[in-house]
Amino acid sequence: MSRVALVTGGTRGIGAAIATALKAEGYTVAANFAGNEEAAAKFTAETGIATYKWSVADYDACVAGIAKVEADLGPVEVLVNNAGITRDGMFHKMTRDQWQEVIDTNLSGVFNMTHPIWNGMRDRKFGRVINISSINGQKGQMGQTNYSAAKAGDLGFTKALAQEGAFKGITVNAICPGYIGTEMVMAVPEKVRESIIAQIPVGRLGEASEIARCVVFLASDDAGFVTGSTITANGGQYFV
Repeated sequence: MSRVALVTGGTRGIGAAIATALKAEGYTVAANFAGNEEAAAKFTAETGIATYKWSVADYDACVAGIAKVEADLGPVEVLVNNAGITRDGMFHKMTRDQWQEVIDTNLSGVFNMTHPIWNGMRDRKFGRVINISSINGQKGQMGQTNYSAAKAGDLGFTKALAQEGAFKGITVNAICPGYIGTEMVMAVPEKVRESIIAQIPVGRLGEASEIARCVVFLASDDAGFVTGSTITANGGQYFV
């Protein structure tokens, strides 16, 4: 039986590329989504990947959603915490809601998804947790105090939990994408997009498939000696 992989925010953008790549590698994949039912239905129709709706910001919803996935497909052995939102604004204008919504989804969401799955991974003595952070969690970004704080928190979570999982056969790693040519990035004005590309030494935006290939490696048996690590995939824009 193939291993079960669960990808949050898995029906669009980087998440969709990850889910599709894992399926191509033989995993049984479930893709979580929060709201866009039309996009999720289209994704399932095109890929055959089952989709499940809940908000990762809600712990009880995560517990129920994971239970449904495992009842349908089997125990989750690979978890990709990809779901994320932005509520950008300069700090002096940022509202408490803008702060809390991003923290609840991008940081607490990683806890909410990993915590219900963790004991099962420990019992089976195998697991892969892969957290999708961001270049802006490494270097910070003006207008994204909330987002940068959450994504930096994901890296601390990764390093600490990796130490707890190592002796149980569980690896915990992170990936920090730079600017990727997703629908969201391609929707920004061309001049803004050109200014972004000008900051990237390789001279282009990344592709979602490039992040997906990083995930496929970290999920594999070949990556069993890699844990607590961060793959920085940003075209040379920022070195750690």
